[in-house]
Amino acid sequence: MKKQNSNNKIDGFSKLSKNEKIDWINSNYFHNDKYSYKLLTQYWNSDLELQKIHDEFAENTISNFILPLGVAPNFLIDGIDYTIPMAIEESSVVAAACKAAKFWKIRGGFKTKIINFKKTGQVHFIYDGNVETLKKFFNKIKPKLLKDCENISHNMVKRGGGILNIKLLDKTKDIENYFQVEATFDTVDSMGANFINSCLEQFAKSIKKEAKSFDSFSNTEKNIEIIMSILSNYVPDCLVRAEVSCPINDLGNHDSLSAIDFAKKFQRAINIAKTQKVRAVTHNKGIMNGVDSVIIATGNDFRAIEAGIHAYASKDGYYKSLSDVNIKNGIFNFWIELPISLGTVGGITNLHPLVKWSLNLLKNPTGKELMKIVAVAGLAQNFGALQSLITSGIQKGHMKMHLINILNSLKASDSEKKQLIKHFKTNIVSFNSVEKELSNIRKNGL
Repeated sequence: MKKQNSNNKIDGFSKLSKNEKIDWINSNYFHNDKYSYKLLTQYWNSDLELQKIHDEFAENTISNFILPLGVAPNFLIDGIDYTIPMAIEESSVVAAACKAAKFWKIRGGFKTKIINFKKTGQVHFIYDGNVETLKKFFNKIKPKLLKDCENISHNMVKRGGGILNIKLLDKTKDIENYFQVEATFDTVDSMGANFINSCLEQFAKSIKKEAKSFDSFSNTEKNIEIIMSILSNYVPDCLVRAEVSCPINDLGNHDSLSAIDFAKKFQRAINIAKTQKVRAVTHNKGIMNGVDSVIIATGNDFRAIEAGIHAYASKDGYYKSLSDVNIKNGIFNFWIELPISLGTVGGITNLHPLVKWSLNLLKNPTGKELMKIVAVAGLAQNFGALQSLITSGIQKGHMKMHLINILNSLKASDSEKKQLIKHFKTNIVSFNSVEKELSNIRKNGL
């Protein structure tokens, strides 16, 4: 064991074995509790090779954190049937997706369209000099910048992608002497983060080198200060649209609402989310329930997608709904447009067995096809949530799905679960009501 310093500080923690890491944690934070060790190790995979793959996904891995992997069948997308994998712990999400998929399948299904497929990254730098001279410098070295990246972009170009364009951006109105070289990329079926960042870092090296020998620069101007080179997860030009539509009369009745009343109330709910931030955040969170669960199941970076999508929701200067609806000439049209940068190759897509399985389930989609599927999952989730909200209310369905979690937390037996599930088919679910009814069952020996 490495030497431990005061305040629980330890040197060389990453070099410890997995068991040594757990021993140190248990000693310092769990008073050597045997249950802590047992809990962590019981989630290890018995297949040692498989566990080794999981261990190497991240630093200081001590166990596996397992999320349920569910599936939602009956998705008809552009005339093709899909069963969508969804990795999520929220009980009502997969059920809502299934319900929406089934509802729209008999009404023509979901239609999708890739609006654009470009991603960007920037070299951020400080230049203290004449702007026109900098422009001349950039125009001169632009071919050199592209040539210096040929080794990096070779394989991407062979697959049909690569660097689409580079341009100089003057940002001095935001920050004194601040400029960007912005590059636009097509990364085909990969998310492309490593490719983009490698190109940008090469741009930065070339800019520094070429500035030293540019005759029109003064000695001060030659000292361009590179701040950083990094891709952007804001991808408004990597955009996908998903939509559903049908005659209003085909919407059918929803609880006490006629088809036309349902459509009008649905539109009002969307308008609220388009104008009221307090509603828009929760509205979009529901969309991301569907989006994130598919992204996680397919081994993509849901944090990057979340950040970019929420920024896109604010593109007009205020935060608003990502989805929209239109009622015109007797037709109900509901759609969503999302900026999504996804990959079906690279990253862990070829390493994580369940990710590979999920992609196989989706018929091994291209990056663009996966964008469409993810957008549909978000739209379906949104439709399901709004359908509940404007009719029976969100809690009726959500709490029924949550009932089993409450019963498990109360350690109900299988027999008790059967009785309580039957009881709460016609009664309101809450933790207190479930706890009280379980207590009555046990008291009366039922």
